Amino acid sequence: QMPCCFDALSAKLVAAAGFPVTFVSGFSAAAAKGLPDTGLLSYAEMEGVMRRVSTALDQQIPVIGDGDTGYGNAVNAKRTVKGYAAAGLAGIMIEDQVAPKRCGHTKGKEVVDRATAIARIQAAVDASREAAGGREDDSILIVARTDARGTHGLDEALERAVRFREAGADICFVEAPQSVEEMRAICEAVEGPK
Repeated sequence: QMPCCFDALSAKLVAAAGFPVTFVSGFSAAAAKGLPDTGLLSYAEMEGVMRRVSTALDQQIPVIGDGDTGYGNAVNAKRTVKGYAAAGLAGIMIEDQVAPKRCGHTKGKEVVDRATAIARIQAAVDASREAAGGREDDSILIVARTDARGTHGLDEALERAVRFREAGADICFVEAPQSVEEMRAICEAVEGPK
């Protein structure tokens, strides 16, 4: 289990409760500022949240941060990954929605085309390795998320997750499966951690 946090205090509460990892939720970080999760927080604002959480935890438990869409194109995604790595995070989630993005469980979300999504994840993986000086085992983990289940169906979501893994993503996340059977299909189709 990986409870979400949104600031340094909530992160400390997760660690004090004995959980082994936490996730800085973009939804929660936006809500804590009275904003909806529609891409209104900038990269700099989110990087600041990540840095404060990481500093407060002082490596007590690993932190994975919500990197949204990488805040732009593949070049922006590389900057975001390097910034989150420098902030001390163990992992970052990058998704395939268009910008401005929406919370994964809301209507009206859209995803970029498959080639753009794969390029975004490849850029994130490259940035992860670059930030670690080429040492793969010291790099920030890339959690590659697809929201294509809700827009294009399960088959497209599975294809994207498989391609993200081929691009080097450490963990794949298919957003919002609609049944236990779909969860099983994801586990069977996509190698590695999910």
